[in-house]
Amino acid sequence: MSFQITLAELAERFGLQARGDGASVVHGVATLANAGAGQLAFLANSKYRGQLETSAAAVVVLRDADADAAPNAALIAKDPHAAFAKISALFEPVPSRPAGIHPSASIDATAKISPSAHIGANVVVGANSVVGDGAMIGAGSIIGEDCRVGDGCELVARVTLVTRVTLGKRVRIHPGAVLGAAGFGLAMEAGKWLNVPQLGGVKVGDDCEIGANTTIDRGALEDTVLEDDVRLDNLVQIAHNVRIGAHSAMAAQVGVAGSTRIGRYCMFGGQVGIAGHLTICDQVIVLGKSMVGGDIDQPGEYSSGMPATDSRSWRKIVARLRQIDSMSRLLRAATKPDPTKDSE
Repeated sequence: MSFQITLAELAERFGLQARGDGASVVHGVATLANAGAGQLAFLANSKYRGQLETSAAAVVVLRDADADAAPNAALIAKDPHAAFAKISALFEPVPSRPAGIHPSASIDATAKISPSAHIGANVVVGANSVVGDGAMIGAGSIIGEDCRVGDGCELVARVTLVTRVTLGKRVRIHPGAVLGAAGFGLAMEAGKWLNVPQLGGVKVGDDCEIGANTTIDRGALEDTVLEDDVRLDNLVQIAHNVRIGAHSAMAAQVGVAGSTRIGRYCMFGGQVGIAGHLTICDQVIVLGKSMVGGDIDQPGEYSSGMPATDSRSWRKIVARLRQIDSMSRLLRAATKPDPTKDSE
């Protein structure tokens, strides 16, 4: 039988106020528009309040101000989205990964593996590396030399820790991610590039999550650092010696150039580009496709770039942009004092 729980049990477990029949049974979660009998949904944005009238959800998580409009039972929460996230985790299937080392794994003799860790098929663990209690190392993952995987970490599958990578507790890394590869350090001599040795490592704090195919380069001399509870989406690039403050989040295809310092509780939309050697303070939000080319020392919301518009309007905008320089010269010439005239 699939997992199920009553309204009263949910209210008690998550500290919420229940309205309706406490014996109402929930066996799954869904969106407000598509929920059916026995399913739980949530309303966090009043823009969708009209969907309550037609929703078939057995239970809706919402704010007290919206509770009277709930079609059936309700759970009252200060933050319905956060409450829904906690509840929906109860219904997430968790694969069985028993402790032990798969016969196909290759473990260096100097590595230390906790007896309670799970080491999947075709995993490689290099010299002097440590895998902590309850860690789960998924199939095809590679842990290079001098790495530390903290207690309760999960490397889902095909994750690569190249060298000198330290993970805190409960870090989750999705397939294809690469941590600890050499940073992009180059020096020019006699018309040819020289590689600058990347002697640092990567340090990841507790409770971080790193998306699929994301890359985090090791530092040149010091470490690249993610503080606690940093969340990176898929296809994010973090260059060498970057430091990201606790509880910050980056959406897909964000790129951060080397030696930039990012504060706590910052959020970056998709495809944001951040130049190197910058400092960004705490509580900064940068909207998608923006380019950050200078320091940000005040909390707030920032954006750049041109939103999509119809092609005809865009061509006119570009044509006018090309005229700005000549128009500026004409304006300066028109406002320049005439030396042949006496001042009054």
